[in-house]
Amino acid sequence: MKDQHFYGHGKLLLSGEYFVLDGAMALALPTSVGQSMKVKYRHSYQPTLNWKSIDHTGKVWFESDYEFWHFKPIKNQENAKQDFVHQVLSAVRLQNPHFLRDDMDVFVETKIEFPLEWGLGSSSTFLYNVAQWAYVSPFELMKKTIGGSGYDIACAQAMRPIRFQRVANKPQWETVDFNPSFKEQIYFLYLGNKQSSQEEVQAFEATKIEGKYLLVNEISQLTQEMISCQNLGTFNKIIAAHENIISTTLKYEKVKDKYFSDYWGQVKSLGAWGGDFAMVTSDRTPSETRDYFYDKGFTTFIAFNEIARTDHVSDRNS
Repeated sequence: MKDQHFYGHGKLLLSGEYFVLDGAMALALPTSVGQSMKVKYRHSYQPTLNWKSIDHTGKVWFESDYEFWHFKPIKNQENAKQDFVHQVLSAVRLQNPHFLRDDMDVFVETKIEFPLEWGLGSSSTFLYNVAQWAYVSPFELMKKTIGGSGYDIACAQAMRPIRFQRVANKPQWETVDFNPSFKEQIYFLYLGNKQSSQEEVQAFEATKIEGKYLLVNEISQLTQEMISCQNLGTFNKIIAAHENIISTTLKYEKVKDKYFSDYWGQVKSLGAWGGDFAMVTSDRTPSETRDYFYDKGFTTFIAFNEIARTDHVSDRNS
């Protein structure tokens, strides 16, 4: 069999965090960095699967061998990654009973292009690549493993920003022209606290929220306004309104109030609050803005164009 290659883009959720699970419209960016997966085959009478994962520095950070019948590790490492690969491949087999049934040794090598702690989608790009390899639905695979809305799976296959929404509990998405004229005044800041998306999803789903569906509509409206926004001043007002809804409803402290109360622009949490990345805006020079955050100890500061994919290609929905 010929070698196979797969690739999934990372993700940044600009709006709709938490409430996207209940049908709110969300705006998300596929990132210019992601995760690749290469698969090689070799004839064998006792086939095994060798899995190797390489980080953004080129270092092997995980390696394990699995048998084909139930994808159990040949040597138990008591490792969360080893268990996750087993869980995912077992879920794949339920969707596609013919997956990996040939007399072939299989060698899988994944390479991630961003630090694992950044939270840009190490799990979602992994699931997307495996699903493409196994000819199964990536959304169904996510549902059977880590859960979530599926926006990150949509980002993995998108080449430009997307508008995402769950309708009748099914994912729907389309690419949008979110390439604001003021994009040079938008940055992404790593906060240094990796969040577990799976745990945040479970916590939100267990939370009773009064008037939830009115809030879903408000969030959806703000997402539409964010997509069509033409100037930074209005964009800042949209961010502030969105932050107020999440903070008031879930009783979370706003990231700006917590870390950057004297900052002149806006700061918005992305995805699970309290960790990973924030989006910041500024009407001052890039160097002055960067220096402000550097002085606060936040040194991973990335311009919009450095990380966001905004290619103009046809819509794709799956």
